[in-house]
Amino acid sequence: MAVITIVGAGMMGSALAFPARENGHEVRLVGTHLDRDIIDACRQTNRHPKFTADFPAGVRFYQLEQLEQALEGCELVIGGVSSFGVDWFGEYVLPRIAEGTMVLTVTKGLLDLPDGRLLCYPELWQQQLDRLGKRLILAAVGGPCTSYELVAHDQTEVCFCSHSRRALERMKALLQTDYYHISLSEDVAGVETAVALKNGYALGIALTIGVNQQRFGPDSELHYNSQAAVFGQAAREMYRLLGAQRQTDLNPFFVGVGDLYVTVYGGRTRLVGILLGRGLTIDEARARLEGVTLESLVVAVRVARAVRIRAERGECSLSDFPLLMHVDEILTRRQPVNIPWEAFTL
Repeated sequence: MAVITIVGAGMMGSALAFPARENGHEVRLVGTHLDRDIIDACRQTNRHPKFTADFPAGVRFYQLEQLEQALEGCELVIGGVSSFGVDWFGEYVLPRIAEGTMVLTVTKGLLDLPDGRLLCYPELWQQQLDRLGKRLILAAVGGPCTSYELVAHDQTEVCFCSHSRRALERMKALLQTDYYHISLSEDVAGVETAVALKNGYALGIALTIGVNQQRFGPDSELHYNSQAAVFGQAAREMYRLLGAQRQTDLNPFFVGVGDLYVTVYGGRTRLVGILLGRGLTIDEARARLEGVTLESLVVAVRVARAVRIRAERGECSLSDFPLLMHVDEILTRRQPVNIPWEAFTL
């Protein structure tokens, strides 16, 4: 039996308590400073407020001031914060983890650098660790997985990525079950870039749902031709962004496309895309979804900004990314939805 500590009581981090505990490990779920009510509810009911199933018996719940206690003797730390908690996790949690511990993050996102490069969160945290002179084994999980379906034990295929093959194999042994299936990759930047990109592109696909609801009525049947057309363009642009050097290894791209599919059909990104497609501005959509974490908006804007910098240097053409550019116009320039269909033709 291993000790697995999950820091952040968000839905995905909390969902990983299910395979971890069902495999017989000691599981400790620690809330951040924003999760106090969630941890209180978990202690009272043994259920996350947003889940419809109880945690497996024996999961232990901790408030943030008990973090050091929850980290004692753990073999694996799972980072369960949203992208808005990345800096906090790097500055507050990583320094408190024992040397040599494995750290698996569920957080998805990218930082855009002034030179147009995109930096994934494990790379950011590695830079912080290097400055501290500390050694932790960083890993991340990507792939098509929603938290509530993982809790429901729907058959799920994900990908763990790390530069340490040995750590990957150990994490797979700790967490894989008969419903949670884990592929392994040492291409951290590739996998993490792909699964972050899907957030912005899923928003673009969801626009078509809202556009059709505005045209045919809110209760009209779904139209799949338009969704499929934008899905195809999204996949094309994601492939271009991952870079030609990955033509010999398409696995990160496939992970990202699978994640794109599941994100389109459920979750917060779908909701905001539909509202924008119905004609709401981004400010109106944010107000409608007050309290909902909208990571997809941040990813789309950052990636578009990086692409514009590269285009100015002649390294790419904006015409190769018409969907991304339109999503960026909607988000940053408050332009109305007007999907550029002809720009998608080959």
